[in-house]
Amino acid sequence: MDSYLIQVNGHGDHAPVLDVHLKTNGNSISLGKVKGRKPRWAVRASEMSKKTFNPVRAIVDSMKVEPNPKKPMISLSLGDPTVFGNLPTNDEVTRAMKEALDSGRYNGYAPSVGYQSCREAVAAYYSCPEAPLEAQDVILTSGCSQAIELALAVLANPGQNILVPRPGFSLYKTLALSLGIEVKLYNLLPEKAWEIDLEHLESLVDEKTACLIVNNPSNPCGSVFSKNHLQKILAVASRQCLPILADEIYGDMVFADCKYEPIATLSTNVPILSCGGLAKRWLVPGWRMGWILIHDRRDIFGNEIRDGLLRLSQRILGPCTIVQGALERILHRTPSEFYHNTLSILKSNADLCYAALSAIPGLQPVRPAGAMYLMVEIEMEHFPEFENDVEFTERLISEQSVFCLPATCFEYPNFFRVVITVPAEMILEACSRIQEFCEMHYQGAEGAQDLECDK
Repeated sequence: MDSYLIQVNGHGDHAPVLDVHLKTNGNSISLGKVKGRKPRWAVRASEMSKKTFNPVRAIVDSMKVEPNPKKPMISLSLGDPTVFGNLPTNDEVTRAMKEALDSGRYNGYAPSVGYQSCREAVAAYYSCPEAPLEAQDVILTSGCSQAIELALAVLANPGQNILVPRPGFSLYKTLALSLGIEVKLYNLLPEKAWEIDLEHLESLVDEKTACLIVNNPSNPCGSVFSKNHLQKILAVASRQCLPILADEIYGDMVFADCKYEPIATLSTNVPILSCGGLAKRWLVPGWRMGWILIHDRRDIFGNEIRDGLLRLSQRILGPCTIVQGALERILHRTPSEFYHNTLSILKSNADLCYAALSAIPGLQPVRPAGAMYLMVEIEMEHFPEFENDVEFTERLISEQSVFCLPATCFEYPNFFRVVITVPAEMILEACSRIQEFCEMHYQGAEGAQDLECDK
């Protein structure tokens, strides 16, 4: 009969040592001395989590300020069109969701890239002769944010860089840095209705540049690029052999005097991953339905990018199946009057806000052409008691209970962003309070100089 003898030796400050002997058929075999491991707790956050940083949350959460208790709070900061209930989605949209739920056919897993029928519906909705699409060119995602994440993750490796607009949506940087991808910021020009500074953009390209992000219509600017400007952007991308990640979540959300051009319809050779979703145009951001449209008519992406997107989509097994079940009806049965009415409200609000803020000394709003936002320059030399846009917006909250996002959140100091989805009467009240605030703190050239001397 075999027997085992395990002897533990250890004393003083030394770790215990196991002296192991194996006795078999009367013979003793020594297996040597094995140093024992003393278990201890050592749970640490991952490097990826430490690299994940949202500049909006970091700035807003650090604004330790209480609103004026004598005035009800008016928040013009959140890009959620559902907050005040004045912009409900269409009845056809909610009916489609109810029918999908009641059918009982969408309670299981779908393919990670989405149901084939749903991909066909999205392809049919967005396909056009200039940029044809088939179901295989569509990846369904959990909101546009995940679409952007997958597109970034498939196009860029850690150590590479991407080109991002300034001012621009903060999530681009948040996602890139968490993936170990460097961000290079190219300038938009407020004096040219936020067109891209193409010379500056091209100067940033190097051998490690993986892709160019183009956001049109824009958050936070509310700008819409002309066909001519988009063609110039494509010329840079073609010259530098750069694929484009097109954030087009606000696609078609442009005012009547403007035309939206999907960038893929103008591209003859630049491959494009266009990211969109239901959130904004259909006014259901919480439903988390997005998509990537793969435009690759010269087969530059080839199978590699498509296969990469498929593998990445398998990390969370695709978006909500109930919304997928409703998607074809939402896309093809939502009446055109719904889109028209939404845009009429946004255009009216934009005009009200622009006119009111333009009349305030010290502020220079930039007229928007679409989306849900308006950017306002603060002529800081006329408000010398404030160090920057963050301090300006903090005091606006504490004195007037109006909350606008400082544009430092978008890498663009001394501006602030206004959301124009709130009811018109609320916009007018907010603008009236902003005027009162500015009149209280505005200093002409002489007054500002005197205040600087006092400091």
